[in-house]
Amino acid sequence: MRLFIGIPMAPEVMAQLAAVRDGLARLNDGLRWSAPEAWHITLQFLGTTTPGQYDCVVSHLRSLHSAPVPVNLEGLGFFERSGVFFAGVHLSPELIALQKNVVAATSQCGFTPEDRPYRPHITLARNRGRENGIRVLKPRVGPTPQFAAFTANEFLLYESFPNSQGSRYEVRARFEPTATQ
Repeated sequence: MRLFIGIPMAPEVMAQLAAVRDGLARLNDGLRWSAPEAWHITLQFLGTTTPGQYDCVVSHLRSLHSAPVPVNLEGLGFFERSGVFFAGVHLSPELIALQKNVVAATSQCGFTPEDRPYRPHITLARNRGRENGIRVLKPRVGPTPQFAAFTANEFLLYESFPNSQGSRYEVRARFEPTATQ
């Protein structure tokens, strides 16, 4: 299994992001645009996971305590080296706490945290093959629209199935943040 943990998008935010995507997708065909049902905020990528690790992760995430997370998108941006166009996510104290708690929980199952700083985002598009659609798209992105805010009352354990069109995701488990008592 190839797994990751993430926060799903609220329907109103998905609709707003889809409008942005649809407008920009007409300008550039050098990108592979992500489908709205694939949009999420990654908390931790686990990668290849054994059945025993899966059981361990689910057990530890079920006992995790964290407050619901206010989610505010802030701006559109690019990770040029990896060829990604994204919507940025405000790094709220609640989001930082949830991400750190998730990493601490999964570390008990043999997973190691990434070395790079946590940069929450929603991937909207990637370069297609060797084409650099990001370079073409970047000067065409206008002012960032105001996106709806929402409260994330759950986070999910996803299984990823890579294919030639990107990846397809299936939810394997749902978890609700619960305040520390």
